Order: sequence, then structure tokens, then C-alpha cells
Amino acid sequence: MNGCELTAYITAAANAIATNETTEQIELMAVVFTQLGDTLTTLAVTRSACEPVPENKRLSG
Repeated sequence: MNGCELTAYITAAANAIATNETTEQIELMAVVFTQLGDTLTTLAVTRSACEPVPENKRLSG
């Protein structure tokens, strides 16, 4: 899947989710999904930064 396809799917999902919801419900879902995305990013960056570097990937100097 390329970036254009992914953004099209995300847009379609957002439209489908929002169709029968109130503005307040849409706002709540938006902040919840934003928090989810931010937390997943934090976890991924922390994991990447805290994992030990494999021996064959270390710089020898």
C-alpha cells in the first residue's frame, strides 16, 4: 500500500465514522485517536532509543 492509498482509506474511515455522530462525539473521538497516535509514537521512539544495539550494528572505533 502506498501513501496515497493509505490516506484515502483513512479519509474514508473518518467519513464513515463521523456520518451518524454528533459534533461532540466526533470531537471526543478526535482527541482520543490523537492521544492514541501520540502514545504509540512515544512507545515506538522509546523502544527504538532504549533497545540495545545489536553487536553487528555497533560502530567499532
